[in-house]
Amino acid sequence: MPIDAAEALAAAPRVREIAWDHKDVQLYHLGIGAGLPATDPRELRYTLESRLHVLPSFATVAGGGPPGVIGALSMPGVDVDLADVLHGGQRLRAHRPLPVRGRASAASRVVAAYDKGTAAVLVLRTEVTDEGGPLWTDEAEVFVRGEGGWGGERGPSGRPAPPPAAAPDHVAERPLREDQALLYRLSGDWNPLHADPEFAARAGFDRPVLHGLCTYGGTLKSVVDTLLDGDVTRVREYRARFAGVVYPGETLRVRMWRSAGPGDGGTVRVAVGAVDRDDAPVLADTVVRYGSR
Repeated sequence: MPIDAAEALAAAPRVREIAWDHKDVQLYHLGIGAGLPATDPRELRYTLESRLHVLPSFATVAGGGPPGVIGALSMPGVDVDLADVLHGGQRLRAHRPLPVRGRASAASRVVAAYDKGTAAVLVLRTEVTDEGGPLWTDEAEVFVRGEGGWGGERGPSGRPAPPPAAAPDHVAERPLREDQALLYRLSGDWNPLHADPEFAARAGFDRPVLHGLCTYGGTLKSVVDTLLDGDVTRVREYRARFAGVVYPGETLRVRMWRSAGPGDGGTVRVAVGAVDRDDAPVLADTVVRYGSR
């Protein structure tokens, strides 16, 4: 059987050493749409090495290796066709602000395997530590079509919750470049789904689609810039479910509902839709938790 859930869950963590510097951070920021207008001081903190701050979602590409959704496919007990794989969701916890340059150890393992009947869902957790201790933890939810049916636990419902009924507190629009996916993939996600029209057709899409993690990063930037005064260090947790595809060249509408927490912290609920397709849902169940200054 292509997925042996017992073997995947019993496997020891895979550990690799990762390193990054300011060039990797700058490339990632450009890949998610930072830098426009190029001379705007608010954008220079994402693009100019002398002012650089690291958006926490950089953690999903730090070290330049394959993203979790691809990394899960090389874990013991998993042998599936990449064309049958979709990225279901992503969760990130920043234990400390991410440094502009660093070296760390990343330990990854499958922590859950759910049987949806006609599909399987794997959860790959990666814990990253450096000489100062835990740095971040992220989880990638990997949806594999046609690989369920072994009688395992069904797991949480995959149906996204609706956004709040009240009008959003803030709305931001993010135009995407036609070459957004080609730029973003230089940070390490070489899945041909995002560049090769023939592969995209084989996977059931009219044309190459944007990386879900590119939308994920760009959405966090919108929240940080709109509600946190550009202070990336305030982000504590960030999660999102990928509810639909995005095509390069589209415009995304990011709706934000803010609720206060203790001190200067709080929570932002977010919904993202594609303006060009009548606000078709793109990210759902999206939450940013932030702390005080």
